Amino acid sequence: MSKAENVMAGSRTPEPLQKHEYTRLKWRMLLSAMFCYFFFYTGRQTFGFAIPGIQEDLGLSKATLGAISGILLWSYAAGQMINGNLADKWGGRRMMAAGAILSTVLNWGTSFSIGVKSLGILWGANGFAQSLGWPSGGRVISNWWAPHERGKSFGFYTFAAGMASVLAFVTSTIVVDTLDLDWQWIFRVPVLLMLVGGVTFYLVARDSPAQAGVTPPAGSADAAEAKEAASEADASAGETSFQRYRAVLRNPKIWSTGIAIGFQNMARYGLLIWVPVYFLGDNWEDGGSSVSPLWISVALPVGMAAGALVNGQISDRLFGSRRDRPIILFMVLGALTALTMYVAPLNVTTGIIVLFLTGFFVYGPQSSFWALCPDIAGRRMAGTATGVVNCFAYIFAGAAEPMVGALMDSTGNTSLIFPIVAAACGCSALVALTIRR
Repeated sequence: MSKAENVMAGSRTPEPLQKHEYTRLKWRMLLSAMFCYFFFYTGRQTFGFAIPGIQEDLGLSKATLGAISGILLWSYAAGQMINGNLADKWGGRRMMAAGAILSTVLNWGTSFSIGVKSLGILWGANGFAQSLGWPSGGRVISNWWAPHERGKSFGFYTFAAGMASVLAFVTSTIVVDTLDLDWQWIFRVPVLLMLVGGVTFYLVARDSPAQAGVTPPAGSADAAEAKEAASEADASAGETSFQRYRAVLRNPKIWSTGIAIGFQNMARYGLLIWVPVYFLGDNWEDGGSSVSPLWISVALPVGMAAGALVNGQISDRLFGSRRDRPIILFMVLGALTALTMYVAPLNVTTGIIVLFLTGFFVYGPQSSFWALCPDIAGRRMAGTATGVVNCFAYIFAGAAEPMVGALMDSTGNTSLIFPIVAAACGCSALVALTIRR
């Protein structure tokens, strides 16, 4: 066993590591958070695939199902406000694992729903359970990675979230298209992967170098960060939750970031929830291709995953860790590609390409948004800031879902999701102009 592995196995006395040992250890923490979150969306981004089956089985309208989707997003938003702060207080390791386990149980409960009340209550409770994941993993990453590498580390973390969307789309497509199972199994089979991810994260991860019983190599940027973190910990000793909330909410850049990501998340969830419905409906012409339209829709989350990885890298390397510029750039391009999906005559091949690019540009800025949170609020309040910003994100997304569902019911035109997404991207870009970080 290496020195780092020996320390992780049980030693609690802080022990300095060589640079390569510490680098390996912080990558271990990042990869464990990525591994866990890679499965998280199997617990909440599968709902769009279940909508046609739920409509047929329970007789619910798209407006009602849009409202139920909104309940999850609002519950998730409320949970972000609470759980981000608790991740700062209690550590991210236990909370992220608990979220994965609880969400698995609630997804199974959702599969037994018999009407609008049971579906809304259980799916809403699942939103709160899901909210334990993202800020907790972000807190762990902030503790291990220095600011000059946050674009990269959060880019990889957000890439895992993007790939989680791919996994959610693929597993749901397998359930309803390949295996031809009823909608209930969408909430039963994919989430078993999330259970594995949560347990693995708890066993592998540690909240911070101090908890792992190590210190970074002397003279390194990580060592300087560790010293600063220790000073922050001393300064925050006895700091209450109210004080953390007040400090974060009094920062105007947090409000700008929250509103900008709110519009971005409105566009993102508009795509994730309604694109499967679009491809299952009558608006899409596949030109006689043998490829199922549902499999074409997988291009969307694949593009999202790639966009997250690229945006995080260029925020550090091309824009010198300035986050507002890559956000604005990607949002403008996202609006253009979404409009192309709406107005251009696309066949299967061009549809896949443009859908990929739409996901790439719409989701990519998430990397910069999450790196902004510790940049603005500091590491000791990274969880609180992430939770507050994510609360904004899901308030906006939740508010949009019932309205989009009602529009689909009234017009019968599911392709209208694309101009709605374009408008949300434009609003996000305009607000991001005020961040200037």
